[in-house]
Amino acid sequence: MARITLSGLAHSYLPHPGGEEDYALKTMDHVWEDGGAYALLGASGCGKTTLLNIISGLLTPSEGRVLFGDKDVTMAPTAARNIAQVFQFPVVYDTMTVRDNLAFPLKNRGLPAAEIAARVEEIAGMIGMTPVLGRKARGLTADAKQKISLGRGMVRADVNAILFDEPLTVIDPHMKWELRTQLKSLHREFGHTMIYVTHDQTEALTFADKVVVMHEGRVVQMGTPEELFETPAHTFVGYFIGSPGMNLIDARVEGSKAYVEGTELALDRGYGAPQGRVQIGIRPEFVTLNADEGLPVKVRRIEDVGRHRIVRADFFGHEINAIAPEGWPVSADMTRLAFAREKIGVYADDWRLNGEAA
Repeated sequence: MARITLSGLAHSYLPHPGGEEDYALKTMDHVWEDGGAYALLGASGCGKTTLLNIISGLLTPSEGRVLFGDKDVTMAPTAARNIAQVFQFPVVYDTMTVRDNLAFPLKNRGLPAAEIAARVEEIAGMIGMTPVLGRKARGLTADAKQKISLGRGMVRADVNAILFDEPLTVIDPHMKWELRTQLKSLHREFGHTMIYVTHDQTEALTFADKVVVMHEGRVVQMGTPEELFETPAHTFVGYFIGSPGMNLIDARVEGSKAYVEGTELALDRGYGAPQGRVQIGIRPEFVTLNADEGLPVKVRRIEDVGRHRIVRADFFGHEINAIAPEGWPVSADMTRLAFAREKIGVYADDWRLNGEAA
């Protein structure tokens, strides 16, 4: 297991990058602690897989260093990094049995046969493959093969890190939940450093202790699921995390007041007079539909999703979403949306401002 340090790391696929826009990965400095469970989360094309391939040694960065513990492994090949990697699509040996596929990494390291057998049985039980251990991998379904890939990645107890690149793409939804739970159990039991790449926020938030959110080649926030939800550091985090995502509204901010289309909103902190594109952000969970106070809106529709209802409202051509808990009254005379003052964030050019206590 290892602490992973990314020092001044950046990467361009062009031989002579001319500026920041030519970099698939913008310059970053991060430390990922030994034994942590991390998720790399972001939309397709944001640089997640590029970063994972640099950590694994499949790609050499244009700039900066990668350290495992105190050892610089930037130029080290994958085999020298003592990692396991599970890819998006299954990689198995079709002519081998499931048992031999799982045992392969352990046999390569010369472990005793009894130890290999015990470990294979344990991992096979975790991934639900015990009944087919004696079958050849050829002919198994894609999701069964991917479970073999997952098992082979997890079978070694001595790796520095286990890297997962969207490993549940071909797994059916019910099995996805089970395998995520099993990965968490494995992490708690063995304490491997795990890095899990995904574009699915549910996968990221349920798997990771800390989520690394990427946008356009940049890490815009690293934090716990609670931190990402409560205090998004960037508008992309607010938009990408949550369903629906954070409401973002252009505003003029002066001190502890925000002005939106002529309506004044009180803020919990003072922000001076921020410049650039200024927006206020608030999650739908902290917006209340009522008849008395807040922004004047026109309710477009109400979606009942079981445990709550999503109110879709129009405010001067801008959609604002509110969540009405189960049992909360909603009526035709409710034409205003009130914001919980302490939950309003202020953003300038997409980055959250800290403000001062009002």
